[in-house]
Amino acid sequence: MALYAIGDLHLHFQSELKAPGQLHGRVWKNHEEKFRKNCAKQITGEDTLVLVGDHSWGRNLAECEEDLQYICDLPGRKILTRGNHDMFWDVKKTERLNDLYRPRLSFLQNSYETYQDYALVGTKGYTFEGPFYLDRRGRITGWDEKEEAHAGKLVERELQRLRTSFELAGADGYRKFIMFLHYPPTNILEERSGFTDMAEEYGAEQVIYAHCHGESRFHDSIQGEYRGRQYHLVSGDFLQWKPWKVLD
Repeated sequence: MALYAIGDLHLHFQSELKAPGQLHGRVWKNHEEKFRKNCAKQITGEDTLVLVGDHSWGRNLAECEEDLQYICDLPGRKILTRGNHDMFWDVKKTERLNDLYRPRLSFLQNSYETYQDYALVGTKGYTFEGPFYLDRRGRITGWDEKEEAHAGKLVERELQRLRTSFELAGADGYRKFIMFLHYPPTNILEERSGFTDMAEEYGAEQVIYAHCHGESRFHDSIQGEYRGRQYHLVSGDFLQWKPWKVLD
């Protein structure tokens, strides 16, 4: 039995690929089939796979049915968290999604799931991504402060959702945590953030995130050991479509 994670599948069996410029290069060619084959090799029916956002380009549930069926057909237990492109997933209607897809899929929001004696907690997250102003050498000289302030409000909302996840798990007696985000825990201006602070506050052993895809983005945030936690980027193209083993 093992716990795996990956993000940014960007499936579009029934919908239009809205940002093809973001998803180019050989790594994306037939990525659905590559990922399916890798899962068949790595993951058994006893394993758990957490998919950390950007599952589908569909604008609503009707446009995501084949994408979600593709995920259902993967081996093991599947847990999904929200990504910024998951328009089909209204936070307020998460229970409806769970009612529709349980036990094939679990949609994690304002709640927690378990793996052995760990609580799996998570939310979409958020971080300020610009616009940044650069000099001729590509160094950041400033940024859009209005957009930064707006991003700050979204960060606070996501931190509250994440805290709910931690608190519910803690109230049920869990003391070991793995934390999942879609967005990276910090942006390129930050060494720490509310998300890294919360990971430390509750003692999360690992922080798993996605969103940073394309080689130019792979190092936008923390990777490896930082202040006693382990941080892992699990964007699909970064992993070459091979799920990351989080725990045995």
